[in-house]
Amino acid sequence: MNSASFDFQQILPYALFGLVAAVAWWALDFLTATKSRAVERLDELKNPEKRRREIEGGGKKFEAMTRVLEKASMAAKPLQSKNAAETSKLKIKLTSAGFRGEATPSIFLGLKFIGLVVGFLIGGGVVLLTSEMSMKSLLYVVGTAGGMFYLPEVILWIVRRNRKQAIFLSMPDALDLLVVCVEAGLGLDQALRKVTEEMRGTAPVLCEEFALANLQIQMGGSRSESLHELGVRTDVEDVRSLAAIIIQAEKFGSSIAQALRVQSDSMRTRRRQLAEEKAAKTAVKLIFPLVLFIFPGIFVVLVGPAAITIVRDMFPKMSGG
Repeated sequence: MNSASFDFQQILPYALFGLVAAVAWWALDFLTATKSRAVERLDELKNPEKRRREIEGGGKKFEAMTRVLEKASMAAKPLQSKNAAETSKLKIKLTSAGFRGEATPSIFLGLKFIGLVVGFLIGGGVVLLTSEMSMKSLLYVVGTAGGMFYLPEVILWIVRRNRKQAIFLSMPDALDLLVVCVEAGLGLDQALRKVTEEMRGTAPVLCEEFALANLQIQMGGSRSESLHELGVRTDVEDVRSLAAIIIQAEKFGSSIAQALRVQSDSMRTRRRQLAEEKAAKTAVKLIFPLVLFIFPGIFVVLVGPAAITIVRDMFPKMSGG
């Protein structure tokens, strides 16, 4: 038994060295892979954003990293869902976080697969350097790999929450400006473009979504479909309500400005109610820090001198009596 473990400990460093060398070779192979000029030119014509990234700098590194992630996504095919509903749900989650590329779901799964492999390598390396192989160390390795595997999910959730929060907070102001533009005589498309231009610095996330919806309309898409996609893409209830109200106003011929004004008032009321709700919860949330941190300090300051006086004066007299 001892000889077997001794042999395993001797072979393990060589096995780890071979694994790291293989991973490094694989990464370098895809990073240094080049295409012919004709193929690169066709890719530029197919994807005009590539030329812009190369002009701004860092385009080659971005493309190389994208190729590595796409190759990693090929290794992560077992993670891909065979159900169309699950795939569509993942695309909606990524789109609501601001990632709209066609290969984004595959890259996301590739990141999860890379996190799993890196977690196994880090956990296994730490265990080998600090302790021996045991059930506890095996659980540590599995826990590290699982944490790295779900790390992209956590980051995606944080990005989605911040993006939806930014859209929700900037919607009433955007609607007020949209109402002013519509009542001034502009059409809805021109009003959306004006709102995008004026609020680009204060509400970049919402203006980006408005600009994309306006671009879809200018490219020949239906306004109702573009607004519906805007609500689905942002995954914000207020945006979906706004899209539904504009579609209904156009369908029944009612005033769009009046519908937008009503929607703006309701959104401001809802935002005020949420602020009042958070303010009402503040007293309850303050109980725990008060009891755990503030009350003990106040108790020591107020009762401490009296307790010292009692110990010095009353206890000697009581014991002497």
